[in-house]
Amino acid sequence: MTLIAFGINHKTAPVSLREQVAFTADSLVAALVSLKDRKRAREAVIVSTCNRTEIYALPHDGDEQSTAEELRTWLAEFHSLSDTSLESHSYTYFGDEAVQHMMRVASGLDSLVLGEPQILGQVKQAFNDAKHSGAVGNGLERLFQYTFSVAKKVRTETDIGNNAVSVAYAAVQLAKHIFAKLEQQTVLLVGAGETIELVARHLQEQGVQRILVANRTLARAEELADKLAARPLTLSQLPSHLHEADIVISSTASQLPLIGKGMVEQALKQRKNRPIFMVDLAVPRDIEAEVSDLDNAYLYSVDDLQEIVEQNVAHREVAAQAAEKLVVEQSRAYEAWLQSRNSIDLVRSYRQRGELQREVLLTAAQQQIEDGKAPDVVLQELAHKLTNYFMHAPTKALNQAIERKDEELKRTLVDAFELEPPRSGLSKK
Repeated sequence: MTLIAFGINHKTAPVSLREQVAFTADSLVAALVSLKDRKRAREAVIVSTCNRTEIYALPHDGDEQSTAEELRTWLAEFHSLSDTSLESHSYTYFGDEAVQHMMRVASGLDSLVLGEPQILGQVKQAFNDAKHSGAVGNGLERLFQYTFSVAKKVRTETDIGNNAVSVAYAAVQLAKHIFAKLEQQTVLLVGAGETIELVARHLQEQGVQRILVANRTLARAEELADKLAARPLTLSQLPSHLHEADIVISSTASQLPLIGKGMVEQALKQRKNRPIFMVDLAVPRDIEAEVSDLDNAYLYSVDDLQEIVEQNVAHREVAAQAAEKLVVEQSRAYEAWLQSRNSIDLVRSYRQRGELQREVLLTAAQQQIEDGKAPDVVLQELAHKLTNYFMHAPTKALNQAIERKDEELKRTLVDAFELEPPRSGLSKK
């Protein structure tokens, strides 16, 4: 089995091209059917995310390079693109390199954000989609299941995913360190853009349930609040609700601060000086820097978090070295296991063929005896035919080794069939 991995990703192609070859949930099913019907691959799985589109395939018997070129042509045709537009932005791996690439992808080692965990779920979903579409057989089933176990091993045996490498995640992790029971705190999110939505997702993963969302337009606040089962507010309502929040995380496009020192001071009085943890992810700032002068107000800016992120990126890069080594070891272990399976299959096939020939000849001999032929003659013929059958292939191989002067093959055959000439004379005692 030779795996082919073909695709484009954030390293090789601009976002404009990645968008054109991405698959929706509906088009992915149609694509898998198309691949199967046009017999471009025996088995195939398509992984499609915002940062990559890849095809993992087991080819039909034949030239692997030709199959890879056919996959590229098919992908271009499916999305109504020219083949040349993909050629300079794509990559292809074969065999062991393809297996290692697949394991690196599933482990987050090939991601835009090193070590990000979402990719494993996306690869699992791609595999399940292909399986339900009938595009997966025993070959890719074994390989993907093994890959999932490797990705899990990478995450449990290295620190690749232990450090926050986005300011949104870093903000939530910092809050988690400050509050022993983060899920019991009330969080106020100021803004409703992509960063705040990412913060909200991380908060939900930590079990936070009481969330307020304040935005300039109430409709956008309500849209995000509906996703979070949160309470929507307008920015004008901030002064009357700020005291409810244990944690405030803000990220808007405002050119002026939205939360001033006086507003926070008043909120602290209403809270009877219970502390407020505040994170300002906006540039320019949403929260006046002077807020940090107040007792019980703990303010962190995006620069503070960026320093944490940069340190964590460095930690992840160190962890990635251990993860890369683990992937190489596991891919080699898989290849060794696969070779052993192939060897077992080869031995089984050889024995089955011999047993089949024995049954054929034995049945024919029994029929001859029933027809009245002399048993001793039949046995002589049976012995002759069996001997010829089992000697034919080794004799042919030995003659070829002699003709080619292949001493290594010759020695292997001599050892395998115990062809050493007998020693003359008696051994001394």
